[in-house]
Amino acid sequence: MIRIANGQGFWGDWLEAPVRLVEGGPLDYLTLDYLAEVTMSILQKQRKADPSLGYARDFPPLIARLAPSLRSKGIRVIANAGGVNPVACAREILRLAPGLKIAVVLGDDVMDKIDSLVAKGETLRNIDTGAALLSIRDRIQSANAYVGAFPMAEALKTGADIVLTGRCADAALALAPMIHEFGWKQDDWDLLAAGTTAGHIVECGAQATGGNCQFDWQTTPDFANIGFPIIEADTGGRMVITKHPGTGGRVTRATVTEQLVYEIGDPSRYLTPDVVVDFTTVHLTDDGPDRIAISGVRGTPRPELLKVSISYLYGWKCIGTLVYSAPDVLAKAQAADRMVRERLKALNLSFEKIHTEFFGINACHAHLAPPLAEPAEVQVKIGARDRDKAKLERFSREVIPLVLNGPPTATGYGEGRPAVREVVAYWPALIPRSAIQPTIEVIS
Repeated sequence: MIRIANGQGFWGDWLEAPVRLVEGGPLDYLTLDYLAEVTMSILQKQRKADPSLGYARDFPPLIARLAPSLRSKGIRVIANAGGVNPVACAREILRLAPGLKIAVVLGDDVMDKIDSLVAKGETLRNIDTGAALLSIRDRIQSANAYVGAFPMAEALKTGADIVLTGRCADAALALAPMIHEFGWKQDDWDLLAAGTTAGHIVECGAQATGGNCQFDWQTTPDFANIGFPIIEADTGGRMVITKHPGTGGRVTRATVTEQLVYEIGDPSRYLTPDVVVDFTTVHLTDDGPDRIAISGVRGTPRPELLKVSISYLYGWKCIGTLVYSAPDVLAKAQAADRMVRERLKALNLSFEKIHTEFFGINACHAHLAPPLAEPAEVQVKIGARDRDKAKLERFSREVIPLVLNGPPTATGYGEGRPAVREVVAYWPALIPRSAIQPTIEVIS
């Protein structure tokens, strides 16, 4: 039996969670999941500005902090914190924590293969819309295939303390040590399905231990010290989800089930690079306090196509915000909205989308029973989106003037003129598995 914990559900998750996992009890592996789809484009822009960047910058100092405990306890780390520049990330880790051995899994970045793939007849159509990739080719910012668990398991064979990847299937981070430890083969479909199921349950961190759980959330114990999830896995494919004793949160059928159905599409065909999992076969049973056992999972052969996460520049957006105070807060906020729109019309400015939201207005609805008092403040947010950046730059100059020449009592403008920001869109596509050839580079 091995114990695999996950201490990050996204880049920005609780920094203390990995430390508490390592220090709080026995572990064999610590996984850390940093990458969301849009994160890749952010990292790509960082690398373009500075070739030494492009990875989760929280990760190297975290490993430096954990290094003494990792060494003394023999805990190995598997993380996708490498983003679009895992080699640079590995070198920064070694600068901060010399003496570690790091195996980097490369091959997920397919930016330089897009044109050759299209030339060979791969349209890379958007999975959701069916549109061909050529419609956005000149605006693509990143393109990364989802690598599976077997390259990471190969990386573990090098004896590395840290296995570092770019884009990979989230659940593969936890599946890789099972493949490595138990010798599972590429056609052990039910075993791979069991490990993938457990990996999927823990991939979002504390969502499996009571965080963001809808069921009876008011009674969740000690949110401030919530424990992060741990998999106890055995060679036969039996999995138990648990957490360290004495930590907050809880592991129940409800918390595990909510995470199990998170972002899965067809529950009978959960597609991963390693196996297709039938979540309708999953059995969850109580195995003691804060312990849920997983059994009965069935899998079928892996798909021949791999998912590619492509991000591209859609256009630009700008959002201006003001706050109005009582009396007549809603009337003031609505007048401000009309004023901005009239001025934009006078400038002959139209946008792909313009939208206004009022926050705090429910208390203004006198027809509610019983009638509610007028709130002290209402916030108005006016946003616009368009492909033309110059139009958004002009829009950004039309909100702040209302402070002195619009309805009275405006505040909430301390940051000044609102910024024009990129709108990054997500383009999911499929490519042949043969187009991806992962490699491993050991850095020490």
